[in-house]
Amino acid sequence: MRTFVAVAEAGQFQAAADELGISQQAVSKRIAALERHLEVTLLVRTSRGSRLSLDGQVFLPHAKKVLAALEQAEQAVRPGRRPLRVDVLHRRIAPAQAVYRFYRTHPEMNLDAVTLSNENAARAAQAVLEGTVDASFRALPVDQVPAGISAERLLNAPLELLVGPGHPLANAPWVRPADLAGHRIWIPGIRQGTEWAAFYQALSHAFGLSIDALGPHFGDEALMDALADSASLATLVGGGDRYVWPQTHDLRRIPLHEPTPVYPHALLSRTGDQHPVLTALRDHLRTSGPRTSDDVWAPDWASR
Repeated sequence: MRTFVAVAEAGQFQAAADELGISQQAVSKRIAALERHLEVTLLVRTSRGSRLSLDGQVFLPHAKKVLAALEQAEQAVRPGRRPLRVDVLHRRIAPAQAVYRFYRTHPEMNLDAVTLSNENAARAAQAVLEGTVDASFRALPVDQVPAGISAERLLNAPLELLVGPGHPLANAPWVRPADLAGHRIWIPGIRQGTEWAAFYQALSHAFGLSIDALGPHFGDEALMDALADSASLATLVGGGDRYVWPQTHDLRRIPLHEPTPVYPHALLSRTGDQHPVLTALRDHLRTSGPRTSDDVWAPDWASR
C-alpha cells in the first residue's frame, strides 16, 4: 500500500523505487500483488510513466488514511513518543498536584495522569510491572517492593489538621501530633489492606491517636460539611492536597510540627525504564518537592 501511494504521487515506477530504496522490479511486484488482492487495476502504465485508474483514484485517499493511522500507531509506542502513564492515586492529593506542576513547567512533555483507585500498593506495583502504567505514587513498604521495580521516595506530603471554626484547636498556629491524643480524628473510607490504612495505623501507634474510620464515606464535600458543623470533629489532610469548601464553612488547616508527620509517596517504576518523561519527572521531584524540616516522622517501613 505504501508502494502504491509512492507510485501514485511520483507518477513513475522508477521514481517510487528510488524514494523507497528498492528496485523497480520490486515496485512492480508489490503493485501486482496488491492488485491481485483487490481484484482491480489500480495503475495504468503510459509512455510517460503511470496514471491512476478509476479504481486507483477511489482507493488512493483510503490508502493514505491507513498509512497515516499506521504512522500514528507507530509514533505512539516509539521510545520517547508514547505518553508516560502515571498513577496518581487520587486527583486531589499531593501526587496529582506534583504531576500537574511538572506539566505546567514542561508543557512539551507527553504524559497522562490516571488513577488506579481500587488497587492497593502491591497491585499498583504489579500494574507497573505489567505495563498497565509506567509509574505509580505509592507508600509501599521496602520489604514489599517486588523484583523489577524501583521505588524512590520523592514526595513527602506533610500532614495538616483540618477543623471547623468551633474546634478547640481552630486558632492554633500549629499543633504537635501528640497534642491530638484525645481528640476525635475522623478519616472515613480507610480500607483494610491499603497503604493508607497501614500509614494511619502506624501514625496512631506512634502518637497515641484515636483515628475513627467508621461510617460510610459520602465524599469529601460531606466530610467538609460535618467538620464545619462540629466543635469536636477533625480530620487529617496532606499539605499539598487540594480541597474546596464554601467560604461560610470557615475551615482551618493547621500544620503539624515537632515532629512533622509526612505521607511518604514513593515513585514506583520498572527498573531501568529510560522513558525521557519519567527521567524528567524524577529530576523535577528531586528538586521541587514540599519543603519540610529535618524533624519529620514517617513509618519505619516506608521506602527511603
